[in-house]
Amino acid sequence: MASIDDYPEIPDVVEDGSSFFENAMKKARLIFDYTGQMVIADDSGLEVDYLGGRPGVHSSRYAGENATDEENNKKLLSELASVPDEKRGAAFRCVLILFMGSENYESFEGKLEGKIGTELKGNEGFGYDPVFIVSEYGKTVAELGASIKNRISHRAVAFQKLKKSLKEEVK
Repeated sequence: MASIDDYPEIPDVVEDGSSFFENAMKKARLIFDYTGQMVIADDSGLEVDYLGGRPGVHSSRYAGENATDEENNKKLLSELASVPDEKRGAAFRCVLILFMGSENYESFEGKLEGKIGTELKGNEGFGYDPVFIVSEYGKTVAELGASIKNRISHRAVAFQKLKKSLKEEVK
């Protein structure tokens, strides 16, 4: 099985879609066209209820094109500074595409619901993990550690759905 690392000549994909699905599909098509091989591609990000779903597809560049995680978190916390706890609902969302050519693909979505805290907490993970509180645990993703995150994350949920679909097709 090949990895994207086996094709260093593949150009970067400009993620300019208006949805996670559009960006994941764009990646999948470009890589498939380049390699001629089945592709698994995804796009994901953070959606905050109070902000109408922002940062959404702009999650990694919320504070600017080359923003750091720290800058993105600082901007998010600043925008929510006066927002009460009950209005800080959010979700990490992932769309995963299994692309087998032309219009032959399957899409899987994963979601992790929670809320945005008022300060950075924890040292694990990346991105918005230090501000995203998983209600079930009452802790940020950055406080939970990799073993829990890898089991409950939006990507994990999407991959679990893909795995289930593949098992059903093999029967």
